[in-house]
Amino acid sequence: MSSRNHTLWIWPILLAAIVILSFFASAISSWDPYDIDPLSRLKPPDATHWFGTDNFGRDLFVRVALAVRVSLSVGAAVAVISGVVGMAIGLLCAWYRPVDRILMRVCDGLFAFPSLLLAIAIVGVLGPKISNVVLALSLVYVPCIARVIRGAAMVIKEKNFIEALRAQGASASRIIWLHLLPNVISPFIVQVSWVFSVAILTEAALSFLGSGVPAPMPSLGNLLLEGKAVIFTAWWMTFFPGIAIVLLILALNIIGDDLRDSADPGLKPLPRRILRRLKRGEQHG
Repeated sequence: MSSRNHTLWIWPILLAAIVILSFFASAISSWDPYDIDPLSRLKPPDATHWFGTDNFGRDLFVRVALAVRVSLSVGAAVAVISGVVGMAIGLLCAWYRPVDRILMRVCDGLFAFPSLLLAIAIVGVLGPKISNVVLALSLVYVPCIARVIRGAAMVIKEKNFIEALRAQGASASRIIWLHLLPNVISPFIVQVSWVFSVAILTEAALSFLGSGVPAPMPSLGNLLLEGKAVIFTAWWMTFFPGIAIVLLILALNIIGDDLRDSADPGLKPLPRRILRRLKRGEQHG
């Protein structure tokens, strides 16, 4: 079996398993993620507490599962909002020059700030809430998607079939939404999957710095922050949230690449039978 087939099956199954586990952890485990038990604090993983306990005696397994659910929710919301807004801005800027001059200057202004610092500033003004984190990260990543979509749409705009549509009197909205939009789906998928994964990382960084999801709600970032203080005596408090972040990002990025390849026929590998024919032809030649 080819490596591509492994990618197509293993990573979606792994991501689905993580998602299912995060939503049904309370049905698997009887522990409440907010129950404090001082007598059980900092216990290593065992048959009772699969991931051990934290510095308040709370079960780490259910807290990591809830943190993954929070991170996935934030990442998905940011990907959807920034994807829809960025797609609209990119297409409009590619077609309308006055709109391009205004909105691209706004995007340039947002690009002038490092994404993490800009997100910290926005959350600092609005307050540390999940909705504010989603809004801040969406504002940060809209320019990224808008610029990529604008560039791809500008190339499609110069194609002969677009010129033919304009000559036939097709309206601008028809050309934009029925002809430009389908032709930029491939880079859009790549960017949205990238934003999904990067939003999870950025939210974890915000929470680690105290500007993200507020306690006591668990987030992968604030779980790492709690574990940092006891990293040499309670390794499990940083190990399991860290592994969750690594697996999530890997799965999302690889699945995004596969979706990109599926959306762009030019990137699909040739079937084996065609490759064998080509190889035989080279040998005979």
